[in-house]
Amino acid sequence: MNITEISITLIKPREDGLVGFVSFVLNNWFYMGNIGIYNNAATQGFRLAYPTRITKGGNPIAIYHPINSEVEKSISKPIIEKVEKLIINNHGINTNRI
Repeated sequence: MNITEISITLIKPREDGLVGFVSFVLNNWFYMGNIGIYNNAATQGFRLAYPTRITKGGNPIAIYHPINSEVEKSISKPIIEKVEKLIINNHGINTNRI
């Protein structure tokens, strides 16, 4: 799996844990965008949240998401590493406090 063109936009952390958004290109074929980056209090790290839409009936529908945990880890690892570097190096913020 080839993850390229990772673009991260950090925001002021929200109460729900949202700290930014990421987009990237997968295997030089698919642009994946509007992926939320959340502080994961359980692991003292970060997690990704993929886009969903809510139907008129109130049911969430996944727009796209990794098909299994192995794929999710392959996608998340380079992105979360980049997020951590951005936050620690550029902002001087300890990731455990976000």
